[in-house]
Amino acid sequence: MNWKTIGKSLKNTDMRKRLLVLLGLVVVYRFLAHIPVPLADPTQLREVVNSVVSGTDFGGFLNLLSGGALAQFSIVLAGLSPFITASIITQLLTKAVPKLEELHKDGESGRRKIQQWTRIITLPLAIVQSIAFIYILRQSVLAGNSTVLSDPTIFEWILAVGAMTTGSMLLMWLGEIITEQGVGNGLSLLIFAGIVSQLPQFGQFFVSSLFNTQNGSLNVFGWFTLPVNPVPFWAFIVVGLVSLAVLYFLVKINEAQRVITINYAKRVQGNSSYGGVKSILPIKMVAAGVIPIIFAVAFLSLPAFIGQVLKATGNQAYADIAGKLVTWFATPNPGQFTGQTWEAFIYPIAYFVLVILFTYFYTGIVFNSNEIAENLQKQGGFIEGIRPGDQTEKYLASTMNRLILFGSIILGLVAILPFVAEYLLYNIAGIQDSSGNLAIGGTGILIVVSVALEALRQINSRALMVTYDDYK
Repeated sequence: MNWKTIGKSLKNTDMRKRLLVLLGLVVVYRFLAHIPVPLADPTQLREVVNSVVSGTDFGGFLNLLSGGALAQFSIVLAGLSPFITASIITQLLTKAVPKLEELHKDGESGRRKIQQWTRIITLPLAIVQSIAFIYILRQSVLAGNSTVLSDPTIFEWILAVGAMTTGSMLLMWLGEIITEQGVGNGLSLLIFAGIVSQLPQFGQFFVSSLFNTQNGSLNVFGWFTLPVNPVPFWAFIVVGLVSLAVLYFLVKINEAQRVITINYAKRVQGNSSYGGVKSILPIKMVAAGVIPIIFAVAFLSLPAFIGQVLKATGNQAYADIAGKLVTWFATPNPGQFTGQTWEAFIYPIAYFVLVILFTYFYTGIVFNSNEIAENLQKQGGFIEGIRPGDQTEKYLASTMNRLILFGSIILGLVAILPFVAEYLLYNIAGIQDSSGNLAIGGTGILIVVSVALEALRQINSRALMVTYDDYK
């Protein structure tokens, strides 16, 4: 990353404008996250909902992904989940339906049509999810003997659902505007902003555990005593060092790539000759970036969400199914791994497998070996020792598959590493009240690091463009 080039690019008016637009849209997003749904008295509603959210791991997990909008019962409570679900649906259909696949290959115009269909699908999904959220929260609040959401009228229901649906569509629009600025993926950056806004809460958990000296303080070589709990102190130091190593490793994995040399045949037209040069085709180990993690987290939250809806209905016929869905797909507590139940291992295993599957799936969309091989053949380019056309396509596909195999497994292992760290903290450091915070925070940090690297890479590329004249 060339920070000097990025610094020089800030002198460019267009670059400053793009970055200011990004900053302004993030501020707008955080402002929307604090606008309550018009369903009851905002202050009472926030207090009751916050108590309900903090009492469950699933609520804390959704609160993290929504950037605190769940605890605030904000109009952007549904967040980007409907848009992510719609994107998964349209991309699956693109691979399954030949006509859609042809439309995707048509270029920018075809992709714009598919994107428009994604927006259309997002609307009904946002409506359904908004209704489900209100229903779940209402039933949870009533179960706590509170009358805040006891009997909303039909008009209040319509107003609340309309506000939440509008908030979700606004976030989709803000994300697309950010993407158009060319300084990062709008979807990822909004999720990044929401997670970063919640990180101080996880810091508060660590600080409260560190300064809890009920079981003793840290004695330094018998010279003096520090007012900190010794067991969490050393545990956090070890976890901190391991985290730095993991972050370094994650950066290396994100930047790792296979460089393929491309030769261009020499052509003579009249008195001029073209080609006869060499170029490179870099293939990243994790070409899909952070999208597989975001998709996996969104996909895993769906079964638990359905379980919460079924549970909120109060129908005894669905009670068993609802209980299993919530138990299996909720973020497990560290204490659950030490018990005799196997349900605690479903979420980490499913998380690991989904990260691998979505890495393969999304890489197949962003890296089209057939299209690259055709373009190379049209431009007179070839890989040394490989024939143009079908042989080049097979070579690129096999190379990409080998890279994805290692990249996806490593990414999956890094994704479940916070669960291992949480288990060690629980059993070694004796921290028994974490309630999945480290695992949730680890997932958030993983997303934050990946998004930050991708955004910095795009900012660096644009900085090189605007400062190109300085290197002539």
